[in-house]
Amino acid sequence: MKYILLIYQNPATWATLSEEERNGLMNEAGEIWKELTESGEWVGGEALADSSQTKTVRVRDGVPAVTDGPFSETKEQLAGYCIVDCATPERAIEIAARWPDARYWAMEVRPLHGEPEPEA
Repeated sequence: MKYILLIYQNPATWATLSEEERNGLMNEAGEIWKELTESGEWVGGEALADSSQTKTVRVRDGVPAVTDGPFSETKEQLAGYCIVDCATPERAIEIAARWPDARYWAMEVRPLHGEPEPEA
């Protein structure tokens, strides 16, 4: 089963980390990525551009309204995602718990709807 691991960060908190701390987090995530690649569980993932480049689109009564930024009601913002292919939801949760961002912010684990299995 494929799972998306949504990585949330608070940009204000990220900015308070030293360069050494930020590099440490990135290196730690890189080690997990390497492990998942070697095990065949890594499907893909990307970091997202800074939230200042984000537009949010809402359509109300057929009229689109475009605003700058992500959901302004939250301090944590979607920073990236990983897609993993795991045997169990528990394994996806285990991976998310090891991702360094989980110690500071949050990781959301959500199954992906895939293509239906071919009939035999």
